[in-house]
Parts: sequence; C-alpha cells; structure tokens
Amino acid sequence: MNYEQLAERLLPGEYPDLASFETRYPPRDLPKGAQVTRLAPSPTGFIHLGNLFVAIANERIAHQSGGKLFLRIEDTDLKRKVDGAVEAVIAALDYFDIRFDEGAEIGGDDTYAPWYQRQRAEIYRAYVKDLIRRGRAYPCFCTEEELAALRDEQVANKEITGYYGKYAKCRNLTEEEIYKNLEAGKPFVIRLKSMGDSSRKFTFHDEIKGDVTVTENDQDVVILKSDGIPTYHFAHAVDDHLMRTTLVIRGEEWLASLPIHLELFDVLGFARPKYGHNCSLMKMDGESKRKLSKRKDPELSLSFYRQEGYHPFAVKVYMLTLLNSDFEEWHMKYPEKPLEEFRFRIEKMSRSGALFDLDKLNDISKTELSRLSAEEMLAFLKDWAFSFGSEREQAYFADEEYLLKVLNLCMGTSGKKRRKDFVTAKQAVAEIGYFFGDRVQKDAYRVDDGTRNAILDAFLAKYEYADDAQAWFAKVKEVAAGLGYAAEMRDYKANPEVYKGSVSDVAEVLRIAVTGRANSPDLWTIMQILGDERARARLSEART
Repeated sequence: MNYEQLAERLLPGEYPDLASFETRYPPRDLPKGAQVTRLAPSPTGFIHLGNLFVAIANERIAHQSGGKLFLRIEDTDLKRKVDGAVEAVIAALDYFDIRFDEGAEIGGDDTYAPWYQRQRAEIYRAYVKDLIRRGRAYPCFCTEEELAALRDEQVANKEITGYYGKYAKCRNLTEEEIYKNLEAGKPFVIRLKSMGDSSRKFTFHDEIKGDVTVTENDQDVVILKSDGIPTYHFAHAVDDHLMRTTLVIRGEEWLASLPIHLELFDVLGFARPKYGHNCSLMKMDGESKRKLSKRKDPELSLSFYRQEGYHPFAVKVYMLTLLNSDFEEWHMKYPEKPLEEFRFRIEKMSRSGALFDLDKLNDISKTELSRLSAEEMLAFLKDWAFSFGSEREQAYFADEEYLLKVLNLCMGTSGKKRRKDFVTAKQAVAEIGYFFGDRVQKDAYRVDDGTRNAILDAFLAKYEYADDAQAWFAKVKEVAAGLGYAAEMRDYKANPEVYKGSVSDVAEVLRIAVTGRANSPDLWTIMQILGDERARARLSEART
C-alpha cells in the first residue's frame, strides 16, 4: 500500500514538519528535579472535589520542586462544552488558592500556548498524518450501528469489548477498498494500528501506587474523529510532550487507559512522562464504602463548599490531610505556619481509597475558623453573605462596628478560650441572627408557661441595663431564690430535693427568651450588645 499517497488523501495539504514543533515548544529551562504538572479539565461546567484533590497535589509537587503548574482545557468534545465553564473552573480553583503559572485565561509564559486543544488541531493532524505515512494509523468507515452490533456480539460471546483483532474490520482493508469508500463519500475516523498483544503483561512503575502490572494495549483506538479533531487519548499525548509535562497526577479511573497512553507515547517517539494515579475519594454508605457520586452526594461539587460557606483554607487543610499521611500531625504541631512550608511527598499519598468524612471536615473547619480574628471572620462572612445570603442577612453588615462586638463575643478571647461554635459562613450568619432582630425559637423551654412567666416578670422587675455582670447575675440569683430555686449550685447539689431546680435553670429561661437558644455565649454580654430597649422587648415578648 502507498501510505504516502493515502496520508495525502486522508489529510490533504501541507503540515509543519514534526521537527519544527520541537523547536517551537522547546524543553523548559528549569532547575534539575523540577516537575512540570498540569490540570486538564473538560469544560463541562462541573468541577468536583476530585479535581481539587488532584490540583492540590499537582500544585504542591510542581512549586515545591521549583517547577511549573499549567492549566489546559481539553475541549475536543463539543457536545460536553458548557458556556462559562472555563471561567467557573478558574474561579473555583482560585477560591481554594490553587496558583497556576500559565494556561488558559491565566496568562503567564505563552511559549507553550495555545491552551485550548481545539486551537491546536493542526498540530495533532500533522502527527496523525505522519502515523498514516508510517502505516501505524488507518481510516475506519464503520458506522455507529455497525459498532453497536460489534459490541453486542462481544457481550454475547463474553469477550472484551472494543475494536481489536478480528473485530477491527477496517484494519486490513485493501487499498482498493479504502479508496472505494472514500469515493463513495463515506465518513471515516482515523484509528491507531496497535501492535500490542493482550496476552502479554508488563510492569509499570506508578509514582503513587508503586509497581503495577498491566496488559498491553491491543485496541485500535480512534485518534482523529470525523470532524478532524483528535480524541482525548491522542491529544493529551501530543500536548503533554510538547508542553513538556514531566509528571501526570490523575485519578485512578485513568489507570485502565494507561496501556493506550503508553503505546501512543512510544509510537509517536516521545519520552514518557511519569504517571501517578491518585486514589478515589470514598465515603461510608451504611457498613460499606463507595466512591463519591455526582448524583448522590452534593458534597462532590466544589460549588457546595462555596455555597455552604466553608472557608477555603479549612477545605484545603482537610484535603492535605487526605493527600499526605503525615500532614495532620505537622499542622497540629505548627498551626500558624503557611501550608506551603509542609514538605509534600508523593510517596506519602494513599494507594487505596481515601475516606471522605464531612464530620471530620466540620471539625477542622471549626478549628480553623476559631483561629481567625474577628475582623477576618467579618470579611469572610461578608463575602459569603453578598454572594449567597439573603437581603436580610446582608443587612447585618450595615454596622460593622456592632457586628465586630458580636463576633468578638461569639468567638471568645484569644488562645485556648476561643469558642468553636462556627462551622461555615452559612451556619455562622444564621447563628448570629438573634443579634439583629431575627430571634428564632431554636430550643424549647423546659418549664411550664406559668413558671416561665413568673421568672420573666420577676427578672424584668429587677433588670437594669447599667448593671455590670456581677450585679446582673446577683439579680438572677435573687429571682431564683424567690421562686424556690437554689441560688447557689453547691446548695442544689447538696440537697436537690429541697428546690425546684438551680439558678442555671432560671438563667436558661432568660437565655431562651433573649436568644431562642438554650446555649449561647455570655448572656449578660449579649444583652449589653443588644441594648436596653431590645433586651427588655425580648424578655417581654417571651411571655405568654
């Protein structure tokens, strides 16, 4: 067969010499040992926790080694493209402080641009044309119906599905048959002519999983679709070579495609990059584990964390806890150190599924929020409120001096006495609502209506806004004693049968009346922040 003639017929016209691409995209001038990594999402509009998981690993490995991290958009499948998806990807990763050095809509060094695969179509076609010339690629005229029938036959025969061996019907077409199909105007794709043998296995060193045994690829995969755009398999091999990627960290679902990718690198004459297949994110479902699901688990989407108001630092801390087995101990020892100072090691990444636990994230979030100053917390809550909160919640920020008093109380003093009541911005904004006229009855009274009214009436008769904390609590004790409650906790503990309850029961009634909650920060301070008029109104309104 005249492969030169066939290549010209299938991909007519002049294409750049392949050697010119090596000049156009030269090796990067980086220190020895520097790693070049990438994130390469499809513009589907959905960016998930797994993307962040991989992005953090790639960012840490690249920058810690003095290398580069770039963003490539793999938009070869127009059916999946969603308008605004690229901007959404960048915004989501920027929120979690993933810093790219270059890439789509990023800027930076454009030596290795363009960063959208559809803009690199000429490059891919030049390499495909060369493979056709060398007899390592061929046209396939099979229709969708024929491929579906082929698959049905394989399933019925309990054979591996795909286009290989005796099922690769167009692989051995004669020159006459090929040109007859072309003259008839039959649409075609270009397939790789694989030289692999599925009966042979080989060992590959995975940077995360260690040595893994895989089967040689024997699939004649599509490398160029009928519209002249490559498939992901082919485009990523060309791009990772020309963009000088040295290390590909990706999800373990791609491990099955590894033999295809290795054969593509080999047939193209490219040095293989190193591959590391990251473990899947799992969650407990009853007594068993399963992968996080887009359909079942809202926490898989990165938008969930933004909308719920998780602090990006807290999420990143948790991701690093899952990524490197010794990070948690380091962060507990050095909580004030920047995360960049942690020595991220690929050998410390888990080889099996990482168990994602939202309760664990919530605990970490409480701790990290407790370390913020009141000013930092205000800025964080404000950003969330004006992105996702209601108009009523946004109004909380009209008087920031007042809000700072609230936050200083709710967060407590510095050091070991810091409160850990806040988990997310959404929860925190709801939690402080009672300071802004939005008292919500969250907890029920544990006394009957008559007792509640008696406590409220007795306290209102004594209450003075000017009282300091000591005088205020003395009056609470007086009310307690007058209504048959123990004014001192030690007396109640010594003889509980003598009293209706203790002073803490009286204080709880006042607390629920003012805040709607049985537990809150210091009630005297809350009433001082609310002011005399509002505090009295709350106590009066709580009567029945």
